[in-house]
Amino acid sequence: MNKAIISGNLGRDPELRFTQSGTAVCKFSVATTKRGKNGRSETTWHNIVVWGKPAEVAAKYLHKGRKVLLEGEMVHGEYTTKEGVKKQTFEIHTWNHVEFMGEQASAPGDGYGDFGGVEKDSPEPAMTPSLDDIPF
Repeated sequence: MNKAIISGNLGRDPELRFTQSGTAVCKFSVATTKRGKNGRSETTWHNIVVWGKPAEVAAKYLHKGRKVLLEGEMVHGEYTTKEGVKKQTFEIHTWNHVEFMGEQASAPGDGYGDFGGVEKDSPEPAMTPSLDDIPF
């Protein structure tokens, strides 16, 4: 099973793009923080990719600093820099579970409450677009 559930704060405003086939793709980062035994805080940054209608809703209502809870799957990728160096990427991809927390807990008027435009029990698509489909 490949499942990730995180709750944290957006580190930057969402960036919305569309694939060549018209599927919405929204990217942003989320910071999660935990306290160690010595009282120190440790922050981890997560790269998030939201697909479909929830991507459009997330781009409209989320902003830097906003608290969010999301569930998705870990996706590993790789790319080569202009200098020829291979880099690894790890992202959390989700189609249907993004909960807005904190102020304005749900997107006003979207009709679906906290699930970013897709009802919680909606089935996930059979196939996730490949990382090559992302226009950024």
